[in-house]
Amino acid sequence: MQLVFKREWDFMGRRRFFIALSLALIVLSLLSLSMRGLNFGIDFTGGALIEVGYPEAADLGAMRDVLGSAGFEDAQVQNFGTSRDALIRLRPNEELDGATLGETVMNVLSAADPDVSLRRVEFVGPQVGEDLREQGGLAMLFALLLILAYVAFRFQWKFALGSVAALFHDVILTLGFFSLLQLPFDLSVLAAVLAVIGYSLNDTIVVFDRIRENFRQHRKGDPAEIMNHSINQTLSRTLITSGTTLLVLLALFLLGGEAIRPFSQALIIGVVIGTYSSIYVASATALQLDVSLADLAAPVKRDDADEHGAVT
Repeated sequence: MQLVFKREWDFMGRRRFFIALSLALIVLSLLSLSMRGLNFGIDFTGGALIEVGYPEAADLGAMRDVLGSAGFEDAQVQNFGTSRDALIRLRPNEELDGATLGETVMNVLSAADPDVSLRRVEFVGPQVGEDLREQGGLAMLFALLLILAYVAFRFQWKFALGSVAALFHDVILTLGFFSLLQLPFDLSVLAAVLAVIGYSLNDTIVVFDRIRENFRQHRKGDPAEIMNHSINQTLSRTLITSGTTLLVLLALFLLGGEAIRPFSQALIIGVVIGTYSSIYVASATALQLDVSLADLAAPVKRDDADEHGAVT
């Protein structure tokens, strides 16, 4: 017996095409990560942080030009706190230690504007950056393992594999995007990637919860039809949530300044990919694993059986 629903988007009917598309994007991302790598910021590579202050609003463009002409082409300059404070990030310099590097930068800036004042100088060693990379990778791995255990307990192991497949998909594609365009990757971006994991999982759990509810209501339905109907039922919620989130993130990206731009950029990419994966990757993976009514349907009460033990 087939269930007849009102006209809906046939997401599951096109799942093979989108699974192939996702696999192609994952391969492209992995190739980029292996060949180009990530453009790590000084949080991971080590370097110097120099905070300076001006009596008036700092001209960040002029500061970048002055530092670039002095040989610090890779210097990252952004406002810090107020428009009169600026934070300069520099990669490690083999010829200069942290203190000497700060003094050299101050001499360059003072030559252009004598009113500049030094607030602080911090140096991050390469070993610290390497430890942060390892700990960040472990944080993502543990998050995925705990999510796998939670979804397997909360729903069923086929859905757990589907949710983790979607999360791997989201993380790899987000990292691949940063690798392909060589966008700066620092601790704020890593925090955004971890936030994407939570956001994508929340979307996936909402869809899975509706799928389980519909499996229990329509015991004789086809699994693909029930899953497709469940995705359509939650589609408006998914799009509204993603749309409003993207509006906030776009405001942060356009108006938040340099300090928060990498963070908002990673979240924008992750929210778009996470919304796509909650519809196609997670549910489609569970369906490919041959999820059935027996996996999620609630046990039939004894009163519902006739005297021969058959379910009516």
